[in-house]
Amino acid sequence: MAKRGHNEVKESLKELTRIFQPKDPRKFVKDYIRKYRIMGGYEDELTTLVEYELGKHRSSVS
Repeated sequence: MAKRGHNEVKESLKELTRIFQPKDPRKFVKDYIRKYRIMGGYEDELTTLVEYELGKHRSSVS
């Protein structure tokens, strides 16, 4: 995956995380990867990104 494409995927996933606030980050990432046909091998990295975004949102709401 090209660097530019990888950043676009991350930004898209961050935005979707803010919108949907998933309860299960791993399932959310699996669905995202399947829906948008993202190449394999990025699941752990993207799950960590979703968990981080959720943590940022929860701390700003408190």
